[in-house]
Amino acid sequence: MGHEVDREAPFYFTKTPSATVLTGATIPYPPGTNDYHHEMELVVAIGRPAFRISKEDAMSVVYGYACGLDMTRRDRQQDGKDKRRPWDLGKDFEQSAVISPITEAKDFTVGTQKIEMSVNGTVKQVATLDELIWSIPEIINHLSGYYHLEPGDLIYTGTPSGVGAVVAGDHIHGTIDGLTAIDLTLGAAE
Repeated sequence: MGHEVDREAPFYFTKTPSATVLTGATIPYPPGTNDYHHEMELVVAIGRPAFRISKEDAMSVVYGYACGLDMTRRDRQQDGKDKRRPWDLGKDFEQSAVISPITEAKDFTVGTQKIEMSVNGTVKQVATLDELIWSIPEIINHLSGYYHLEPGDLIYTGTPSGVGAVVAGDHIHGTIDGLTAIDLTLGAAE
């Protein structure tokens, strides 16, 4: 997102279940923002409980993987950053965590697959999964040191460069080689 990568300080935010929406939806442009952004991500679905799990054992709790869009009210997120407050208004709101159907881990191995996202047919984000700042085992190991991970938890793993604003009427299409693609259309504001 335009900042130098910091491998020493992972950070997270949460989204409530009402944030989740399946691919193929048309959702309204959200209230309270004039700067709505897309972030294409690999999603990891947890399939077994995990607490303080080692990196070596972390993959044993993965149920599967999906394409995801972390939709963000960038102006509200920036307000939180500027005031050193939580990012909830920027990150956790209805229909802000778009997800494709989950592919079981036995049918997909994270490697060098391409992750790509386009808006109205123009490619905006492209990278490979081996460019993730944190590996899947590192993320699960770190998070499980603070939380009891449970089946059904979804971890959006970070976005490549190229995030940007979208407006009502835009169509977003995202792919990760080997996973079901993701599609989202933005409707008019509520």
